[in-house]
Amino acid sequence: MFVVCGEALMDVFSTGTTPTGVTLDARVGGSPFNVALGLARLAQPVAFLGGVSRGFLGERLMHALADEQVDTRAVWRSDAPTTLGLVGLNAAGAASYAFYGEGAADRLVPPQALDALPADIAAIHIGSYNAVIEPVASTLRTLVSRHQGRSLVAYDPNIRLSVEPDLDRWREQLQWMLPRTQLLKISDEDLASLYPGADPQEMASGWLAQGVALVVLTRGALGALAWTASHQVQVPTVPVQVIDTVGAGDTFQAALLTWLAEHGALSAQAISQLDAQALTQALEFAARAAAITCSRRGADMPRRAELS
Repeated sequence: MFVVCGEALMDVFSTGTTPTGVTLDARVGGSPFNVALGLARLAQPVAFLGGVSRGFLGERLMHALADEQVDTRAVWRSDAPTTLGLVGLNAAGAASYAFYGEGAADRLVPPQALDALPADIAAIHIGSYNAVIEPVASTLRTLVSRHQGRSLVAYDPNIRLSVEPDLDRWREQLQWMLPRTQLLKISDEDLASLYPGADPQEMASGWLAQGVALVVLTRGALGALAWTASHQVQVPTVPVQVIDTVGAGDTFQAALLTWLAEHGALSAQAISQLDAQALTQALEFAARAAAITCSRRGADMPRRAELS
């Protein structure tokens, strides 16, 4: 069983103007929410830990989880509102976000929510702004501390400066996570924000020395790089007609975790035993999945049959 932790929200797209305003299209989203749905669509058992409103938008999020058979026993319901993420797309389909969620349900997850989690947790994924916004951030740290050494921990910073503009807070969270993380996925944009001008090879080497078993750097149209203590591999992006990039990184993460699960590699020791060919296959699988998402509007992740 995977456990995915973090925000569930509504991504709001503009679909055009009207004589008196703007037409909006709200879709279920949130980076960790997308990872959970992505894992479920790839036939992996997964539970979601996050805060969801009891309002009509929260009900829509719960229906989406139920439709994909995501375990919702650890979802924390409250009367707080649902975060809205306004999505802007440039000419290439790359997304930018503005979040409206002060006091929203996704941020209000207390430690007692952890009591509802299943016992058989093989891997935990944590990412995005819930890891740096209180009180939910402390709850997620408690979860990681409880399962350190017992479950694989995957982390994707997925920086959202419109939610937490203090980069030192994001750096502090990354430093806390490094000795507790076995799989670190980070985008080149996030790396540049955290450590401007840093050499990816040097950063990866330092992170591996702090205990990470696998470092993956996604680079958009330039493909992806991965490092373990023994190997470095690189794969190109998969050519596709890009509609938008919403959910591409989340899909990549879900697919990478799926490949590791299907190959019995959900532990630091198993990851360390992967050779360069296996690592390349893992990244290629994840890149194919991300390309499918990019070919569709919003975070519409592929199903397992599409990657056979």
